[in-house]
Amino acid sequence: MVSNPVHGLPFLPGTSFKDSTKTAFHRSQTLGYRNGYAIARRPTVGIGGERLQFNQLSQAELDELASKAPILTYGQPKQAPPADFIPAHVAFDKKVLKFDAYFQEDVPISTEEHYRIRRVNIYYYLEDDSMSVIEPVVENSGIPQGKFIKRQRLAKNDQGDHYHWKDLNRGINITIYGRTFRIVDCDQFTQVFLESQGIELNPPEKMVLDPYTELRKQPLRKYVTPSDFDQLKQFLTFDKQVLRFYAIWDDTDSMFGECRNYIIHYYLMDDTVEIREVHERNDGRDPFPLLMNRQRMPKVLVENAKNFPQCVLEISDQEVLEWYTAKDFIVGKPLTIFGRTFFIYDCDPFTRQYYKEKFGMPDLPRIDVSKPEPPPVKQELPPYNGYGFVEDSAQNCFALIPKAPKKDVIKMLVNDNKVLRYLAALESPIPEDKGRRFVFSYFLATDMISIFEPPVRNSGIIGGKYLGRTKVVKPHSTVDNPIYYGPGDFFIGALIEVFGHRFIILDTDEYVLKYMESNPNQYSPEALSSIQNHIRKQEAPAPKLENKQTEEDPGMQELEALIDTIQKQLKDYSCKDNINEAFQIYDTEHTGYVDRERFFKICESLNVPVDDSLVKELIRLCSQGEGKINYYNFVRAFSN
Repeated sequence: MVSNPVHGLPFLPGTSFKDSTKTAFHRSQTLGYRNGYAIARRPTVGIGGERLQFNQLSQAELDELASKAPILTYGQPKQAPPADFIPAHVAFDKKVLKFDAYFQEDVPISTEEHYRIRRVNIYYYLEDDSMSVIEPVVENSGIPQGKFIKRQRLAKNDQGDHYHWKDLNRGINITIYGRTFRIVDCDQFTQVFLESQGIELNPPEKMVLDPYTELRKQPLRKYVTPSDFDQLKQFLTFDKQVLRFYAIWDDTDSMFGECRNYIIHYYLMDDTVEIREVHERNDGRDPFPLLMNRQRMPKVLVENAKNFPQCVLEISDQEVLEWYTAKDFIVGKPLTIFGRTFFIYDCDPFTRQYYKEKFGMPDLPRIDVSKPEPPPVKQELPPYNGYGFVEDSAQNCFALIPKAPKKDVIKMLVNDNKVLRYLAALESPIPEDKGRRFVFSYFLATDMISIFEPPVRNSGIIGGKYLGRTKVVKPHSTVDNPIYYGPGDFFIGALIEVFGHRFIILDTDEYVLKYMESNPNQYSPEALSSIQNHIRKQEAPAPKLENKQTEEDPGMQELEALIDTIQKQLKDYSCKDNINEAFQIYDTEHTGYVDRERFFKICESLNVPVDDSLVKELIRLCSQGEGKINYYNFVRAFSN
C-alpha cells in the first residue's frame, strides 16, 4: 500500500487531505518547439513540482509485455467466421481496365502515304470479362471514328477461348478479328490492379506516330518574291485614315425601283472598300448596316476569270488585272461596283484635303441630286352612289376605318326634343291624292324630317308612316354639295319637294308659331308674312283635318257633330295647349295612335273629363281596332 508521501498516512479515501502549507502551484511546461514546429511533451512532474503517481517501466519490460501471448490468460482464440460471398458483378462493378494501343492499316491507293497508324483505347470490363475498342476522334481525319468494336467477349483462338485480364500486358500484340493491336501502355488503376494480382507488367512503350499526320502539321513552304511596294509602310502611314464618299443608286428605270442613298468608305491602309446603307425613319426597310462588306474591289478581270465562281471562292491577284484605287473615286462621276452603278455626289472635308494634296484637285464641289417634289395630288371624292348621306359615304375616302361624321353636340343638347310640325297636302295630278293630308315633323336637333299620313276611314289608302327620319335635299342642289331643307324653308304656302313628291304647307301647330316669334332671324320676310296672313284669316287656330269624304261618310258626319258639341261645352278647359304635345311625346313613330292604357293615363294627368258621356262617345268613335285610339280627332275637340 502506498502511503502519503508528506505525512506518512495511508493513501486511502478519507485519510488524504490537502497540504495547507503548500505555496507552489505552478504547472510544468508541456509545449515546445523543435526545428520550428510545435511539439507536445509529457510532463515529468505534477503541480508545484510533486512526483507523478505512475509506474515507470523500462524498455525491456515493455517489450516483454508486447510479446506476451494472452493464451494463458484468455485461452485459445476463436476461429473468425468466413466472409460473405460477393458476386463478381457486384465486386467489380464499374471497374474497367484501360490499355493504350494502336494498329497499322495499309493505304495502297495513295501516293502520299503507304500505311496509317491508328490509335485506339482497349477497355476490359471486370464485371463480365467483356471488352470494347474505341478509336479517339481526330479532327479533319476523313475517317469514321469512335466505337471501333462494341462491348462483347472477344475470342482469343479457334478453340472458343476468350480473352481474360491475365492475357493483357504492356508491350504485347493481341489479335482481334484478324486485326493485330499493339498494347503500349495502361492507366494507373490498371497497373495497380494487375500488380495486386501478381502479374508482372512490362515496361511501357512510346506511342508510334502516324507519318502522314505529322506531315500535315508541318507548315507549307511558300516562295514569295519580294515586291518593291512596302505594304507595312502603307499600313503604318495610312492607318485609321478613311475616305468617305456620298453616293446614290438610281434604279427608277426598273419596275418598283427607287433612288437610294449610300456611303462609300475607302480604307487607305489596305485599299479596301465598304458600302453602307443610309436608313431614314419609317423607310420600311430592315436595318441592315452594310450593303457590301469591307473587301478589295476588282476593276478589270482577266479573260479566263469571267466565269470564276465568285460566290464560292475568293478572288485573288491571279484573276484580277487591276483593282480599284483612290483615283477611281471622284466626285461627279459614276462608279460601277458588282454591276450596280453608283453616282458620287459629295465627300467629307478629309477626303477633299487628301485629293488636293495627292492628286492636285483643289475643288470637289457638291452636286445637287435632289429631285423636285411632284405637285400634290388633289383628293377628289368619287361620285355619290345614293346610299346613306353624302357625309357618311365621304368618310370611306378619308380613312381606312371610316368614322362617323362629327355632330354638333351643342345644337343637339339645346334643341333636344324640339319638333316643328306642319300640315301639308300632296300636289299630284291623280284625283285620289288631292284629298290626302300629311304631317311634317322637323327635328331641330338633327335637321331631319319625318312625314306621317293620318289614316282616313274608307279612303282606300293605308295611312301611317310615310317617310322615316332623314335629311331631305333641296331639288336644285348638287350631289357633291347638297343643301338640306332647314326650318326657314317651312312656312304656309311653301312648296317642299321630297324625293320627287311635291307637298304644299297648309298649316302649323302653335309651337311653330312660338318658335318663329322667338327666332325671327331664321325665317325670311315672306315666311313671316305668310304666317301673319294665315292667323288673320282663321277664326280658330286649329285646322280641321278632314277631307271631302266627310260629307259622304255618315260616321265622319257624326264625329264632326260630336266634336262641335264638345267644343261648345268645354270652352273653359285650361289644358288645351298641352294635350296635343302630351300625345305626340309618347307617339315616337308619329303614327297618330297611342295605346288605350297610355291614352287614359295622359287624360288623367291633364284632368280631361273622360267620365262625361259625350267624351266617352268621342273615345268610342276614335278607337281603331283593339287597344289603339286615334288621338288626332280626339285633340280637335279640345283645340277651340
